Amino acid sequence: MTRFVAAVLAGALGALVPDSAVAQAKRYPLESLDHLRLHNVIAEPATFEGKRGLRVTATPEAARQEGEPPMLAWIEGLDFSNGTIEAEVAGAPASGAFAGARGFVGIAFRLQIESEPEGKATYDAFYLRPTNGRAEDQERRNHATQYISYPDWTWSRLRQETPSKYESYVDLEADRWTKIRIEVRGERARLYVHDQQQPALIVNDVKSGANRKGAVALWIGTGTVAHFRNLIVTPESDSARTK
Repeated sequence: MTRFVAAVLAGALGALVPDSAVAQAKRYPLESLDHLRLHNVIAEPATFEGKRGLRVTATPEAARQEGEPPMLAWIEGLDFSNGTIEAEVAGAPASGAFAGARGFVGIAFRLQIESEPEGKATYDAFYLRPTNGRAEDQERRNHATQYISYPDWTWSRLRQETPSKYESYVDLEADRWTKIRIEVRGERARLYVHDQQQPALIVNDVKSGANRKGAVALWIGTGTVAHFRNLIVTPESDSARTK
């Protein structure tokens, strides 16, 4: 059999692979509350910098809580373990926020929550600290991105036990649409910002483990006004992982 014939046959066989084995991108414009469940947040359609999306803030009750309660809006019916998550996000400190507010905004994945409204939440997340991106203090700039795994692996614990391993610098501006892409594969995860070819943050030991599954959620931190739009989730099938 010639190489040409072999290639033709391989292509024909590939066309017979069922669609279920191919990753299908799922798009969520985030111009309404369709498909969303809210936990400790208020979400409403809004146009920001000329683009339609969702404005997300903490509920008054969550804003008054001590510590850092999970503040999430998650996609219903989406079970995600591995694949790619893309979105446009913007964040800034809320009016009257505490001095350490940075406009915390990001995406949580593999979210599991026991029950509403007091159920325990567990998830991994990448988020941005937009006001750190161009701070006149290099240490703050080095904390522009962050990985966490709630509730056990908070940013403060990770920074204390493994300084600089789970955060990094990337150029950011508060209140500006920023493209992010998260790639998750087993225990490895990567955060890409601004369509860059290289990741801004690399995590080789995702705390939820290699096989965890759960929802994908819009995530904000305390004292934040955030905007989200154009969420695209492309799950990776189990068969693709074994290749």
